[in-house]
Amino acid sequence: MHVSGTGPVGADEASVEEQTRRVFEIIEQALIQAGGTLRHVVRTRMYLTRAADWETVGKVHGELFGTIRPAATMVVVAALLNPSWRIEIEAEAILDHAES
Repeated sequence: MHVSGTGPVGADEASVEEQTRRVFEIIEQALIQAGGTLRHVVRTRMYLTRAADWETVGKVHGELFGTIRPAATMVVVAALLNPSWRIEIEAEAILDHAES
């Protein structure tokens, strides 16, 4: 399953930490609707508008994924669709619908 680029909708003016948490909440909601959870994520791509935010974003990523440790990429971009957004994230998950 692919979760397309997800921005921090509803947290536009929040800190990058809060924006990152909001993005992962939205991604998790999409995964749950498809029958999965964050533990099914195998890859994330994170687009940052400020290079200095990488450590904060990485900390949140690590807290949420713990030992799951999906492949992760961070890229700094000039801007995102909403100028207030400091992060956008894509995720890929493998869902095994045979699981009970």
